[in-house]
Amino acid sequence: METMNELLASGVPPLPDTPMAREALALAQKTESAATANHSVRSALFARLRADHQGAEAGRDYDPELLFVACVLHDLGLTRAGGESDRRFEVEGADLAAGFLTGHGLPAADVDAVWEAIALHTSPGIAEARSTLCALVHLGTGMDFGIGTECVSDAAGRAIHAAYPRLSMATTIVDEIVAQARRRPPKAPPFSLAAELLRERSTPPHRTRLEAMTDTARWGDRSVSGKKPGAPS
Repeated sequence: METMNELLASGVPPLPDTPMAREALALAQKTESAATANHSVRSALFARLRADHQGAEAGRDYDPELLFVACVLHDLGLTRAGGESDRRFEVEGADLAAGFLTGHGLPAADVDAVWEAIALHTSPGIAEARSTLCALVHLGTGMDFGIGTECVSDAAGRAIHAAYPRLSMATTIVDEIVAQARRRPPKAPPFSLAAELLRERSTPPHRTRLEAMTDTARWGDRSVSGKKPGAPS
């Protein structure tokens, strides 16, 4: 309760309190690693802050419940269920999320919008050119890696990380993507994110640029001593 109060006091919008939103969160927390699930929730919170910063109005420019569900489920492709096919984790996750939404009776247009947002969340330059929902999912997930965080106050950054700790998120996600690619090579087609992470992890020094970037970012996985403004303590 205290951490939730800190989130609200710092200006972070509350999580949607609807049956579908609660079930989406439970699904992510049940099927994903703790580090990945926390990343998914932080991405949703960052996406809302980005939306407010850009003047995007909830209910007019995007549906806040769909944005939350898309962010929270964007890494379902890294779960055990997502690893059963040869498709890229982004596409597999989009399909799993679409099945979840269809099961909740959402119209096809909403299902397709979430599918697109998840499938394109690792595609800079493309995601931003699509819908507001698609752009916000891409931007929110990127903010958790330290990209474009200028719209997040120090207080909001601390509160978000207190509620949903990082738990070496970047390395965990890289490990999950690489493990899938090694087990099923078609999941890492040439020039995809998975292929690049696999290449970097397979050659010295075996640490990817994504991890290195996150390490030195505003709230990177190794920069958690509080020395950086807004970094979780």
